[in-house]
Amino acid sequence: MKICDYLREGNFSLSFEFFPPKDQKGKEQLERTLERLVRYRPNFVSVTYGAGGSTRERTVETVGWIKERFGLTVMPHLTCVAHDEGEVLELLRLYERMGVENVLALRGDRPKDNPKEGFCRYAVDLVRLIKREFGDRFCVGVACYPEGHQEAKSLEEDVEHLKEKLEAGAEFAITQMFFDNEYFFRFRDLLAKKGIEAPILVGVMPITNFKQIKKFADLCGATIPLDLARKLSEVQDKPEEVFKVGVEYAIRQCEELLDHGVDGFHFYTLNRPEATEAIIEALRDKIFSVRK
Repeated sequence: MKICDYLREGNFSLSFEFFPPKDQKGKEQLERTLERLVRYRPNFVSVTYGAGGSTRERTVETVGWIKERFGLTVMPHLTCVAHDEGEVLELLRLYERMGVENVLALRGDRPKDNPKEGFCRYAVDLVRLIKREFGDRFCVGVACYPEGHQEAKSLEEDVEHLKEKLEAGAEFAITQMFFDNEYFFRFRDLLAKKGIEAPILVGVMPITNFKQIKKFADLCGATIPLDLARKLSEVQDKPEEVFKVGVEYAIRQCEELLDHGVDGFHFYTLNRPEATEAIIEALRDKIFSVRK
């Protein structure tokens, strides 16, 4: 199923992100997670792609395994930095043969040990390549940043970059994690002013490990509200308390987003089911009342 076909009808989307496991133990953990989350009938799941293609083989293997084992619509992430055009086309042809119909097109981060420039500087170059070579055989998603990409001079400039990706053929976008809904509402208002009507799926990252999330947030420029940061810092050495504070906050955040009519939730699971389960269960009636 093409994700864009479902979204085009104005339907609310529920999806999960996973990373390719490093070993058999990690695969067994991912399998247990999928067995618990599949009951929520996700519209799709995505599989990440390491910097510079560092997980290329494992990403492909994980995509194929999830597709066959669980019968889910799987969207692989694909980055273009540090890759030449031939490498990217080879991978896309492989996905086409596997029956994959959706791709998340990203620029990606260049690994520190790989100075290779690659054929493209920005994700829009990858979107153009996919559409030029494959037409509509792939539904293409892209990333967006409610607080603006760290390399952009302003939020307005970053929204222009998103508009370029959509005009190049991308059909929907998934947000980077954010913890203050006001940033998202401001971002959505700006999209409307720019005439951008593509579906925007909200990336949800429940905080279950404060130190880890602080690192993620610093890397992507996401703001953790001071009150939330204070509460988490007070219990950061008590994992159960961190989980409780983080999940309760995410539930309130998601409830407000649902009340404001978002297009869907994309949960960053980190290959664990517990936080995602807790949020969906707390909001089950609201989520499933807007799903078809």
